[in-house]
Amino acid sequence: MGRFSENRLKLSTFKLNALLDITLAINDNVSTSELIRRYEKMLTDDLDIGKVIVLKYSDKWECLLNSGFGNNFFKKVDIERNLLPYEEISFITSEPQHFPELVDIVIPVSHKDKAIAFVLIGDIEEEGEGVSPIIKHLRFIQTLSNIITVAIENKRLFQESLRQEALKREMELASRMQTMLIPARERLPSNAFIRMKAFYHPHFEVGGDYYDVIALSKEEVGFCIADVSGKGISAAILMSNFQANLRALFTADQSLTATLNRLNERVMNSAKGEKFITLFIARYHFKTRELKYVNAGHNPPLLYELESGKLIQLTSGCVGMGMLDDLPFVNEATIQLDHPSKLFCYTDGLVEVIQDSGVEFGTENLEKELTNSMSLEENIQTIIKNQKILEGSAAIFDDISIIGAEFPGKQGFG
Repeated sequence: MGRFSENRLKLSTFKLNALLDITLAINDNVSTSELIRRYEKMLTDDLDIGKVIVLKYSDKWECLLNSGFGNNFFKKVDIERNLLPYEEISFITSEPQHFPELVDIVIPVSHKDKAIAFVLIGDIEEEGEGVSPIIKHLRFIQTLSNIITVAIENKRLFQESLRQEALKREMELASRMQTMLIPARERLPSNAFIRMKAFYHPHFEVGGDYYDVIALSKEEVGFCIADVSGKGISAAILMSNFQANLRALFTADQSLTATLNRLNERVMNSAKGEKFITLFIARYHFKTRELKYVNAGHNPPLLYELESGKLIQLTSGCVGMGMLDDLPFVNEATIQLDHPSKLFCYTDGLVEVIQDSGVEFGTENLEKELTNSMSLEENIQTIIKNQKILEGSAAIFDDISIIGAEFPGKQGFG
């Protein structure tokens, strides 16, 4: 066997062994740092490359390997302008360069016809006649780089999918736990003095809406509906904290005004002024038929008296919780419910929808659906159906909560 054939055989054997070594390492799921270490050794030790840098794209461009180039080389490279135009292996020593250091060869690495990495080689040595024998290995380097970068990207995507799955499970658990904080429909009061109905639909897994019903005594029930500014996990955490505080402070022996002042202090301590909570809170006494309420910056609930056809908005109150260090005023109102009536409370997700002209806000449809002799449950179901809430209407972009009550007046429910 001639010397040329012998050298060629050695080179082929090296390349096959190198590819086998990398493939086995990938199959053994070695760490990214170990893959890079083996890759660097093959290029610098086995192929005698003086300088090599590998730039890889996932969500953004990052430096995967820098052997021999300056520490700030990557930060000074304009990849879009200086590298993306290269679609083939290119010798650029003689070209005008914009790199911070001299680069001899650019090797693009593509996957599905898209550049996912660039290998930049510098400091190649001339050996006697012709150019460095490194030229013989360029296709091999490109193939090896492609295998390495795709494997690392797949590893990253796999780890990301694991994180996303873990986050999904955490969000599902958080959603279940948050739902547990809200009274189940079948546990709402339904007796001779009051019948309550509710509906809860978070826009995401967790939300910033909340309603509650609390038995203050055998003759009095308290209830509320609230909405945290903003959405997502931070809003849900603040709402959970608010629920605990409200349950501790909303008692039979404390007025609504005193309750709200203390709630405002708790919200300010928790949210530090970065978020606030709008709230409608009320208490109803079965025997006196008095409804006392405070509207703390919330959407005004609708109260409809069936016999007279009178519809009013409950607006008396104060600013939202957490808007100011101290509440400057609290206007607590009292309504005498001697005649059959329906009370409808809701969060703004029900009336703020996205239309072609932007965000629209209106209560006309709610008023139309409420002002009739139908039961409150029928009203709520009609609203849910007409607004396509459970069908995932694209016009809805916020949590939706409803709580309401039917009052029988003096005669009581049969």
